[in-house]
Amino acid sequence: MSGGHAHTLHIHGHSVLHKLAPEVKIAAMLGGILAIVLTPREQFWAFGLYGLVVILLLGIGEIPLGFYLRRVLVEAPFVAFAVFLPFLGSEPTTSLAGLELSIEGSWAAWNILAKATLGVSLSIVLAATTEIPHILKGLERLRVPSLMIAIAGFMIRYLDVVTSELQRARIAMTARGHDARWFWQARPLATSAGAMFIRAYERGERIHQAMLARGFDGSMPMIDAPGEDRTRWELAAGFAGALWTVAAIAMVFA
Repeated sequence: MSGGHAHTLHIHGHSVLHKLAPEVKIAAMLGGILAIVLTPREQFWAFGLYGLVVILLLGIGEIPLGFYLRRVLVEAPFVAFAVFLPFLGSEPTTSLAGLELSIEGSWAAWNILAKATLGVSLSIVLAATTEIPHILKGLERLRVPSLMIAIAGFMIRYLDVVTSELQRARIAMTARGHDARWFWQARPLATSAGAMFIRAYERGERIHQAMLARGFDGSMPMIDAPGEDRTRWELAAGFAGALWTVAAIAMVFA
């Protein structure tokens, strides 16, 4: 399962980022995201620098702009939530184009949009330049518990399977005259989703029994991934350190 399972988030390439060891990229990404989260929301210049770093990584990783824009849409629910915050926040308020907007709500909306977009962007860079089996191998090298790695691997593998089955069920329903477009037509879809959940649970039991019969000992077999070396860890430390420096300066002048 761990070997050879391609994912739509990955781009096959030979860039510098593709050749880095997965554990190095994971550590650098987590360190960078933590620095972004801790940056005060009022420091616009810091978020501008983070944005330039993301653009630089997209270029180094040879990630097409169209690919990035399609993947970043995953944060659409956060954007939809943030849009309403200026209208729902508490006083004091300010007027903009004839609309009364909450100042605190507007700051909260900006905080969510900026940090969510940057965090998702770094995740996209990691996924686009690292195959899923290599990410799992990197987590193993970072001493993440094997049970968590196994759960993550199965989740990624069978999410595609369950999604495909749900799509086939949706097509079958449409072919039989049910094309739900309104909220009150959602009951058949909910019933299908429940049936899919039961089927997924039963499939999981069968797979687990088959794995035990083949000698499964709690750890997943992993394919080889680019190895670590001191230079690569220095690159990761330099990347995370640069973002932490920006965050520290932003916090000092906040």
